[in-house]
Amino acid sequence: MNVAQNPALIEQLAASYALGTLRGGARRRFEQLARTHAPIRAAALIWQSRLASVAELQPQAAPSPAVWKRIENLVNAEKQANVMQSARAQAVAAPSRWWASLGLWQGLTAAGSMAAVVAVVVAANLSRLNADLGGQVAGLDGQVKGLTSKLATAALAPEIQYVAVLADDQATASMLVTFDQKNSRLVLKRVGGFQAQPDKSLQLWALPPTGGPRSLGVLSNDAVVRLTAVGSDVQRVPTLAVSLEPKGGVPSAGGPTGPVLFKGALIETAL
Repeated sequence: MNVAQNPALIEQLAASYALGTLRGGARRRFEQLARTHAPIRAAALIWQSRLASVAELQPQAAPSPAVWKRIENLVNAEKQANVMQSARAQAVAAPSRWWASLGLWQGLTAAGSMAAVVAVVVAANLSRLNADLGGQVAGLDGQVKGLTSKLATAALAPEIQYVAVLADDQATASMLVTFDQKNSRLVLKRVGGFQAQPDKSLQLWALPPTGGPRSLGVLSNDAVVRLTAVGSDVQRVPTLAVSLEPKGGVPSAGGPTGPVLFKGALIETAL
């Protein structure tokens, strides 16, 4: 199967790669394909950026009042058992004439029976408390996994409508470009080491099929650059390019005046 011609499979493999569930030979084959196919490389970078900022979303949950009541009952039962044991120790230390008393023997027998009952009750309550707490922990863990799954598959996927990998003449990737339709934003992430000279600026251009190039903005030297854009700026634009211009860029009407350093196809995603 030609993976590069199957967008759905590319998305699935890129998501598994970013999550770390793609292992062994399959992971190595995916990395090899990503080095030679720009769409696969772009999909992997997108999924890695999505999952990198996943934060803890689960709110704190207070234990049930019943849990605290059971703990209080256990503490009181333990105190009663200690009192009974102390009374039994005092009876053993008394003069031998007390040992001849049938009533004392009956009392000690009753005390021993009560201590056994208390021990059984304490053990049962501890077992039930552990089961309740274990159930609450398991429930919270399930909720966290559910939220993480929804975040990865539903919340972030619709944000990215277009993607492009801009590379130089030797096909070395320099920038990853994504278009966020919801927030009207172009995001450019540097994946290469190129930096413009202090008296120069990089400028992003849309190259429509008809008409001249149209400027989409001047880039700063930041690792991630965000530019305001609307759907009409990128729709039906097959190619993006970055040129080297004088400091501050040039007017859009005149088109690029310096050399085009990077360019790449603008691809509409299937998300």
